[in-house]
Amino acid sequence: MFAAPRLFALSLLAALAAALPATLGERAPELSDISPDEALSWVERATLAPVYSKCTVPNTVAITFDDGPYIYNDQLLATLKQYNAKATWFVNGNNYECIYSTANEKRLKERMAAGHQIASHTWAHLDWTTLSASKLKSEMTKTDTALVKILGVKPAFVRPPYGSYNTQSRQVAAANSQSIVIWDFDSGDSVGKTPAQSKTLYKNIAAKHPSNILTLNHETEQGTAVEVIPYALKVLQGAGYKFVTVAQCLGDQPAYVTTTTPAKRDSTWKC
Repeated sequence: MFAAPRLFALSLLAALAAALPATLGERAPELSDISPDEALSWVERATLAPVYSKCTVPNTVAITFDDGPYIYNDQLLATLKQYNAKATWFVNGNNYECIYSTANEKRLKERMAAGHQIASHTWAHLDWTTLSASKLKSEMTKTDTALVKILGVKPAFVRPPYGSYNTQSRQVAAANSQSIVIWDFDSGDSVGKTPAQSKTLYKNIAAKHPSNILTLNHETEQGTAVEVIPYALKVLQGAGYKFVTVAQCLGDQPAYVTTTTPAKRDSTWKC
């Protein structure tokens, strides 16, 4: 007996196979051509967002920041520019500050102009696994809407707060045309690590020299902006790494689902 997901996969694949025309001189595809596991894999790929926890391009480091935009923007941009580094910023809609503020509009536009990648961290930094599908969809789309208004882009990548997701989360993200990004290196800045401890973690990972690194940092931490990131970029550059965006470190995937002309500020720009 097949489990329910496999039965659903098989029935869906059967319908697809029946709808496909046969190439001239060849028989039409049949359900028997596909194993249950293959069918389930196809359906999962169509209905569940991929989850990336590692880069794929050798010798790259993706520096990522969560929880902003925030007040340390200028310092971080200056440090990144010093090392010719492109970063990815997973921003919230209404966490530390409202994304629609004039200050945050300016910060986001400066990041885009500097060639950095903007991604979503959803609206209010809620744990996805505690939300209904409709509430999670709202958390995603409210942030997307703000970024379309401010920058003219809908991000192709989203990071769950706390790195917490489940099957429902992946289904909602897939329906929203977004891929999920986690990390394989955590600076620990949001869980009590001191800047000195975070710097040691960066020193150790540089010494181990994995093929690539997908980092987690928080732009809301002063120590990260002032001490950790300047040190991290220096030590990782010294180890021969290239600093790229998440989209680039995954093989130059599209960073955005859609791009359009940014909107003009109006009464809807509020949290």
